[in-house]
Amino acid sequence: MLTNERDTRTERLLHVANEMMTAARTAPKGKGFDIIEVALLSGETIKQLSEAMVEYSEKTGLKFVLRDSANILQAEAIVLIGTKQQIHNLNCGYCGFETCAEKIKLPEIPCSINSVDVGIAIGSACSVAADRRVDSRVMFSVGRVAQEMGLMPGCSNIYGIPISYTSKNPFFDRISANLSKSI
Repeated sequence: MLTNERDTRTERLLHVANEMMTAARTAPKGKGFDIIEVALLSGETIKQLSEAMVEYSEKTGLKFVLRDSANILQAEAIVLIGTKQQIHNLNCGYCGFETCAEKIKLPEIPCSINSVDVGIAIGSACSVAADRRVDSRVMFSVGRVAQEMGLMPGCSNIYGIPISYTSKNPFFDRISANLSKSI
């Protein structure tokens, strides 16, 4: 039997994506609460996200979101990592409030511990991608629009990690011919 690597590329990439999700789930947590959420996008959902990113760019004027909307179409999968919000009752003040009781009055402001947990999970997921030599890039824009779309209900601080198996990482040198080089 002869198998060309191009014929099994998607299957292998999705296997790595699943390993990335495992790494994100098992990443250390600041206070041990498992409130990280992880999801995988592929196929038509990536196209829908790209279209929503175009709309978001038009609405906000953020040109880099438009650039990224075209860029993610080169991904075969996108790992999303976000967090549910939970007060940890540490009164650490990292969120800008002296106590968690003060912060709870403004639930739209994320708990810093939750935000750090997302960062640790992203690092764990990206380490798997690097270990498997999978092209990747962490994108705020992807997560922000995924949050707007409600792809991860109840989550905030969402980031997206598009991944690809190509001879050159498509997520760098990303200036599109259709966009100004001032992005």
